[in-house]
Amino acid sequence: MDVLWDRGGWLTPGEVHETLSAERPLAYTTVMTILVRLWQKGRLERQRDGRAYAYRPLQSREEHAAARMAELLVDARDRPAALAHFVDSLAPRDQAQLRRVLRGTTADH
Repeated sequence: MDVLWDRGGWLTPGEVHETLSAERPLAYTTVMTILVRLWQKGRLERQRDGRAYAYRPLQSREEHAAARMAELLVDARDRPAALAHFVDSLAPRDQAQLRRVLRGTTADH
């Protein structure tokens, strides 16, 4: 997913493999299998690109992180306590950003 998020746009398994192989040896078939499984799970969309498929994420990295946080919150027996612990664990800068988001006055930093 990181390769797809970092590079942006549509990528073929060959392009993903090339990027990953620069970091560590990995079989092309392994990359292709992972991309197909992510597509089957609804994390990627794909379109024909010649004889292969090209893939791209359905969510941004930030949207995915937010969805994961929401999934974890569903499992909490005491949601207010879980939220309070989460907010307490944030750095002051992140707490300030959260306040801006809740007020509807978001800023990039």
